[in-house]
Amino acid sequence: MRAVTYDSYAPDNSRLRYDEVPDPKVGPGQVLIQVRAASVNPVDWKVMAGGLDGLMDTVFPVVPGWDVAGVVVRTGPDTPEFGPGDEVMAYARKDVVQAGTFAEYVAVAAPAVARKPASLDWAQAAGLPLAGLTALRSLDRLGVGPDDVLLVHGAAGGVGSLAVQLGRDRGARVIGTASERNHGFLRELGAEPVSYGDGLTDRVRALAPGGVSTVADFVGGQLETTLAVLADGGRHVSIADPGVSQHGGHWIWVRPDGALLAELAAMADRGALTVEVARTFPLEQTGEAFDASRTGRTRGKLVIVP
Repeated sequence: MRAVTYDSYAPDNSRLRYDEVPDPKVGPGQVLIQVRAASVNPVDWKVMAGGLDGLMDTVFPVVPGWDVAGVVVRTGPDTPEFGPGDEVMAYARKDVVQAGTFAEYVAVAAPAVARKPASLDWAQAAGLPLAGLTALRSLDRLGVGPDDVLLVHGAAGGVGSLAVQLGRDRGARVIGTASERNHGFLRELGAEPVSYGDGLTDRVRALAPGGVSTVADFVGGQLETTLAVLADGGRHVSIADPGVSQHGGHWIWVRPDGALLAELAAMADRGALTVEVARTFPLEQTGEAFDASRTGRTRGKLVIVP
């Protein structure tokens, strides 16, 4: 099969190759998915740069990518949950960095897989797993409910835009930080937008004079602002700043979970959740997709379409 690979860590795209690689083996409890779309996440190029070498083992050459939407073509032994022809999606992170989703096929453990919602196209479905599960885990850890004021740092991004929708679905008042060009987008999602940068603390306090009860940081570097606007007894999480744990917060690291992903799919099918796709790329332009992700200015998701 054709796949994108790299054979060593690199801080740029210099080691990326578009190659022929062996087809994946399909073990017990796994499904082989023909990839229709696979979304890009910042973790993909951070892993390529060696950023998670202290946490995860890596076997080169690596096929990057942790998100997938596609069609089941074969199942391994004792995998009754799925069959050939099923349209599915998955957060396909494995214990070892090696066999990812930027390829024509990928083998994924069945417990990580959920059926694709009919309301989302392939690109949207590929953009939902990692970002959606991250947003869901963050809001669950915060215990967000109808009495909360939720501040979302990076609200127009892939994770942030889904967190805004999850927060609104739970009845919370949502304030979201974003550049001014994305304020209309956030209003459409039901959030009150504020511009990030100098003066952010004052702008949030103007909207919530009594402070916010919950904060979800999806960009990093926001701890000072978070603590300044958090009301007494407030809760906060971050996916990008492990230091929050030293200030009463929680560092979020999402887990593959097909059952929770099915809940997100059900939300999409009842019209409570959608996925913004900024741009799609063919497999051989993965490097360009990584460059776009590195800018940190993308609204929604970047998606690879083999």
